[in-house]
Amino acid sequence: MTDFIVAIPARYAASRLPGKPLRLIAGEPMVVHVARRAMAAGASQVVLATDDERIAEAVKNYPVSVCMTRVDHASGTDRLAECAEQLGWSDQQIIVNLQGDEPFAPATGIRAVAVALEKSSAPMATLAEKINDTDTYFDTNAVKVVRAANGNALYFSRAPMPWQRDRFAIDRVNAPQPGALRHIGIYAYRAGFLKTFTQLPIGQLEQLEALEQLRVLEAGYQIAVGITPEVFPPGVDREADLARAEQLFNVLNTN
Repeated sequence: MTDFIVAIPARYAASRLPGKPLRLIAGEPMVVHVARRAMAAGASQVVLATDDERIAEAVKNYPVSVCMTRVDHASGTDRLAECAEQLGWSDQQIIVNLQGDEPFAPATGIRAVAVALEKSSAPMATLAEKINDTDTYFDTNAVKVVRAANGNALYFSRAPMPWQRDRFAIDRVNAPQPGALRHIGIYAYRAGFLKTFTQLPIGQLEQLEALEQLRVLEAGYQIAVGITPEVFPPGVDREADLARAEQLFNVLNTN
């Protein structure tokens, strides 16, 4: 059984949806739903990393540890790096970064990213799923990833890849290329790498693609990529997503 900690970075001042962790889904704060997903995954510990006492208060009745962090962190990874220092995590401890706006993340997927890291010598892991439709393949909001034979990421891009030159020059209707993968934005880190990650300079590739994980590849580190055993429903990013989340919650709890 893989030993891993799930850490949930959750800040109050989200630009697109202020107070997002406290917005209600089925009458409960979103962060509570996320914490339940983390607990269902079999983590040895669930840690809420937040900058707001109101968010911490929301999980007080659950077996969730709270790490109060600074308000000026640029990303959830930076917030977790502060937690690693505060809580004294060992360098080899596996930490799964479960974003506070993922109330439907499947427990099997959360475990899968931890297992992918445990089986790899890479300092970081993530997940992907097969792309089966042309729209997703050409959608710049759907990040694609290609892997080496050992399962490590070669590159992440918003562009469709791999690109079958001769075939796609004639016919894009039957895309995607077999083996095309969509990246799922859940990550696992060895705790010692969190500090390293936050100290890496922003690279040219990250700036071009607006993908933070490219900073790791450009600096010469590896990212293991596992295949998710279960679909990850979309997270909650905007006001309109809340109504969709409410509907999904009702569907999942009536089946």
